[in-house]
Amino acid sequence: METKGTAPSIAGVETANFISDFIKEDLASGRFKEVRTRFPPEPNGWLHIGHCKAFYIDFTMAERFGGACNLRFDDTNPEKEDISYVEAIKRDIAWMGYDWGDREFYASDYYEYLYDLAVKIIKKGHAYVDDLSGEETSLYRGTSFADKNNITETPPGKNSPYRGRSIEENLDLFARMRAGEFPDGSKTLRAKIDMAHPNLLMRDPVMYRIRRTYHYRAKNDWLIYPMYDFAHPLSDAKEGVTHSLCSLEYEIHRPLYDWFIREAEVFPSRQIEFARLNLTYTVMSKRWLLKLVQEKYVSGWDDPRMPTIAGLRRRGYTPEAIRSFVSQIGVAKMDSAVDIAFLEYCLRQDLNKRARRAMAVLHPLKLIVENWEDGKFEELEAINNPEDTASGVRSIYFGKELWIEQDDFQEVPQPKYFRLYPGNSARLRYGYIVTCTSCDKDASGAVTAVRCVYDPATRGGNAPDNRKIKSTIHWLSTKHAIPITAHVYDNLFGVEKPMEAAEGKTFLDNLNPNSLEVISFAYAESFLADAKPEDRYQFERLGYFARDPDDCEGRPVFNKTAGLKDTWKKIERKL
Repeated sequence: METKGTAPSIAGVETANFISDFIKEDLASGRFKEVRTRFPPEPNGWLHIGHCKAFYIDFTMAERFGGACNLRFDDTNPEKEDISYVEAIKRDIAWMGYDWGDREFYASDYYEYLYDLAVKIIKKGHAYVDDLSGEETSLYRGTSFADKNNITETPPGKNSPYRGRSIEENLDLFARMRAGEFPDGSKTLRAKIDMAHPNLLMRDPVMYRIRRTYHYRAKNDWLIYPMYDFAHPLSDAKEGVTHSLCSLEYEIHRPLYDWFIREAEVFPSRQIEFARLNLTYTVMSKRWLLKLVQEKYVSGWDDPRMPTIAGLRRRGYTPEAIRSFVSQIGVAKMDSAVDIAFLEYCLRQDLNKRARRAMAVLHPLKLIVENWEDGKFEELEAINNPEDTASGVRSIYFGKELWIEQDDFQEVPQPKYFRLYPGNSARLRYGYIVTCTSCDKDASGAVTAVRCVYDPATRGGNAPDNRKIKSTIHWLSTKHAIPITAHVYDNLFGVEKPMEAAEGKTFLDNLNPNSLEVISFAYAESFLADAKPEDRYQFERLGYFARDPDDCEGRPVFNKTAGLKDTWKKIERKL
């Protein structure tokens, strides 16, 4: 069995889908003897979670049928591509747990091969050099009249006046295009198909254009660059890709994909489309994500509010949670939007089992235990993870002055409020039951401290007299806690469908102004001082948090990954 291009397994998950059926049919019929897939990102941005679904399918299908998956960079657009994007893409795929081994390829390494195939198509009389401008090409093709939501229903186009050039003239002009004799944009090489074709993409599509642009890999060796629709199928063919798996928007490109393979007389790769991943409250396009980065609406590609793999990683997501998510949403043939709450549900399912527990106080209020001896501290035992008995226990320290959350005290309690208020008792997690006696206030009337007494007979939070204590709150010793900064995130966009903007507005107007809350002066257990970037914890009662790579004025920063409450309602799903 081929071991290159492997995917990590997900225990208990078997994604049944129509792609498997197609592959089984192709193998049974003898159309292909083995399975080769590829993940072909364009290095013009960082990968987002939508790409996770794509390479999950690419790698998993190859592995399921004992084949291999290539990683190929479709780098034929030099103006937008960069080596930094290549490195980011490789880093993200590897972090997700996928191994492409030595099967790393670049379309730019095929430029000579692609040029030769273009010459071959010219010699067959099926391609010509055109002098129409871009605007004229669009007008002749009928693009100006196309319904953007249905580009197959347009009036017939008309032939370019240069369509009748001889094979010899086209070969000469194409060679001179490569040699740099003509200005940028002055000529293109177009396929000669059918200007009345109902599919607009089949109306003599452009194969090559002139661009005097530095290429991050090919340097200045080329002055003409192949178009994606030409380079992609022929790159698949060169690598022996049997099944070119791509998202649904490429379904209308499939006739052109097949045309180029047929006319070039190369390996007959087969294109199969599946529905792309769409998430609520999320923009899933590198083009628009780049705009957010460039115009500084976010701090970068790895901003924890971004749907990029790097952003999710920095926020505290695990590869296992993301893989579980993309495997469970299934592979469909129709586009639909997945509730972002389901992604968070998959994350909680994973982190609940693996995240070490800790106590932190984000909005501190001092709690003074009046009947505790000054300077005395008592070591108590806390469970690291009740879901993982092997994780053991840790020590926490109880003293006279503690930090609690401001929300855990109300001088005048609201109805059904069971935490601290004068005369009421609450359980301190792993500690004692305390009863509130009073509070201190400053000159403005703001509460500065809460006073209480503890019951020595309730060590560990137990109530030996069978008192019904209706609340348990977390706390920290002011002596042993460390200061931290917490970043609390909400959805980057405030509406379910960010791209659906009101008239005169853009998707940027749908940004959520409260997507980030920076809490500069919070506290946490002292062992978190040793937390490493991406270490993940459950801050009890508060949610899941991950250590950020950066500090804030010497304080470790923790990013809130998700809350503890699950808002996703489980429904029946057809996988």
